[in-house]
Amino acid sequence: MASFTSWSFKLLFMTLATFAIISKPSLAVAVPVFQSSPWAAAHATFYGDESASQTMGGACGYGDLFSNGYGTDTAALSTTLFNDGFACGTCYQIKCVDSPWCYSGVPSTTVTATNICPPNWAQDSNNGCWCNPPRAHFDMSKPAFMKIATWKAGIVPVMYRRVPCERPGGVRFSFQGYGYWLLVYVMNVGGGGDIANMWVKGSKTGWISMSHNWGASFQAFATLGGQSLSFKLTSYSTKETIIAWNVAPENWNVGSTYKTDVNFH
Repeated sequence: MASFTSWSFKLLFMTLATFAIISKPSLAVAVPVFQSSPWAAAHATFYGDESASQTMGGACGYGDLFSNGYGTDTAALSTTLFNDGFACGTCYQIKCVDSPWCYSGVPSTTVTATNICPPNWAQDSNNGCWCNPPRAHFDMSKPAFMKIATWKAGIVPVMYRRVPCERPGGVRFSFQGYGYWLLVYVMNVGGGGDIANMWVKGSKTGWISMSHNWGASFQAFATLGGQSLSFKLTSYSTKETIIAWNVAPENWNVGSTYKTDVNFH
C-alpha cells in the first residue's frame, strides 16, 4: 500500500509539473514604440499660397501630397533637421509662442516633413535666411502655418517636438528605375515616420541590401524583373524592423505604387 501511495504521489507531481511547463505563458517580445520628444525652440515661416500647390513634390520625393495622403499639413525642414533626407516622413507638433501674431486658443498643429529648406550663405542666418545651419526651422505650407498664426507675420517663434506619425493602413512603395536598377520611394510610414535601412527580396533571391538614394528613396542594383518582391525595413528612430511580404507581384511595373498592411508602431 505504501509503495502504491508513493508512486501515486510521484505520478501526480510529474503530471502537475508537465502541465506547468506546457501552460507557462510565453514571454512577450517588446515592440519598440516611438515616443514624443521633449519640446524645443525654433522658428517657422511659410511658402506657397493657400492652395499649397507649390509644396507638391519636394526633396523627399512624395510627389502629389494629396493623393499620397499627406495633404497640406506639411513642412520643409532646415538642413539641421533634414538629416540628409533621413527625416523625411517624420512628424512634428508645432505651436506658436511669444508673438502677437499667434492665434489664441490654438495649442498646436502637426505637420509631416516632405521637403528641405536649403541654406543660403549669401544672407544672414538671423535676417532672411532662417534655414542656415545650425538653426532649427520649419518652412510650412501656408495652410499649415495659418493654423497657428496669421500669415502676415511672415515668421514666428515656435516650440516643436517630434511626435508619432499616425497613418491609416500600411507602408506604401512607389517604384521607379529600369532594368537592373530599382528605385523605391517609401511612403505612409507610421511610428517615427523614418527609415534607416531597407532590403528587397525577389522570389528567386535572398535579401539584397538597398542603399539610401535621397529623401525617402532607396535603391538596389539588381535584376528583379519577373519576380514577386518583398521588403524589410528598419526604423531610423526606434530600430524596429518589419517585413512586408509579397508586396509586388511578378508582373510589377515602374511607375506603380504598392500598398501593404504592415507599419511601424
